[in-house]
Formats: sequence, C-alpha cells, structure tokens
Amino acid sequence: MAGQLDGKKIAILATDGVEQAELLSPQAALIKAGARVDVISLKTEAIQGFDHITPGQKIPVDRALESVDAADYDGLVLPGGAQNPDRLRTEPAVQAFVRAFFEAGKPVGAICHAPWILIDAGEAKGRTLTSYKTIRQDLANAGAVVVDREVVVDQGLITSRDPDDLPAFNAKLIEEFAEGRHSGQTEKAHEAEHA
Repeated sequence: MAGQLDGKKIAILATDGVEQAELLSPQAALIKAGARVDVISLKTEAIQGFDHITPGQKIPVDRALESVDAADYDGLVLPGGAQNPDRLRTEPAVQAFVRAFFEAGKPVGAICHAPWILIDAGEAKGRTLTSYKTIRQDLANAGAVVVDREVVVDQGLITSRDPDDLPAFNAKLIEEFAEGRHSGQTEKAHEAEHA
C-alpha cells in the first residue's frame, strides 16, 4: 500500500458531529499510502468528533472550504455521523464542491450518513450505493439503487455502511484514488444533471 498514492492530494470534507473513526481511519490509510490529505471544513477551527453519540476528540482542520478549489484535489472523502452530513448537505458551497468532483470524473468516497450529501448535491440519482440503514429510504427516494454490502463501487463512487466497514472502505478508497479519473463518473453526473 505504501507509495500507491504518491503525488495524490485528497480532500476530506467534514464538520462538527463527524463520526471520528470515519474521518481518522481513512485519513491514516490514505497518508500511509502516500497521499497528501487535507481536512476541509466550513471553518478553520478544530471540529468536534463523535464516537456514535458520545463526544470524542477535536480534529484539526487544514483548510476552510471557502479557500479551496476542487480542481486542486484528486479525490474526496465524505465521512458520516448523523450530525456532520446533515449540517453540510444544505450548504450551497458544499454542494458545488462535491459536484465538481463528479463533473471532473474524480473518485468520491462516502460512508454511513454521508450519502445524504450526495442527494442534495444532485449526485445520488441513478447510482448504486450503500449507506447507514436509517438513510437508505432517503437515497431510494432520490433515485439511487441501494444495496446492503460492506463496500460498493459505482464508476468511482465508493460507499460503505458504518465504522465496521472501514477496512473494506479504506482499501477501495486507495484502489479507486490510485486509478484516478473515471469517465463513467462524469457521464453519470451529466445524466443526473439532465434528468
């Protein structure tokens, strides 16, 4: 795994209420594989991580969303936790940032409740994905094909259900980020745009 992502720059987008394992575990795996990883948030102050519903550690933020450009990154990770994606999903800047990865064909990973963000960004429709069980109906209502597996890959979109799936999720993130752009990702983004 070491060196597999040398030269790649990956964004992790999160805010207060993030499921800390779903941020810290992918971050560590991506760094170990050679990637440079930026934790991006709506603010530059540290964000409050959670272990399910118990407050956990403060997680340092590298960059504020308003100061970054999706074009500078090779991939995106969206960690879950119920509060984190619920706070992010209605932010126009978040929606635009996420859409930019799909439009450029860059791989995106979303775990647990994070696929909620895909709904508001207009990127769930027509996708085969998985998520935390409590949001599966929301995704189906948005036009996604929802399955119950530890990890699902659909044209560069990597999804998993919960922290128990992190080993499989991290492995697929590294594999897809190493592969780079996926033309099918761009095609699906355009299909969703015109549907």
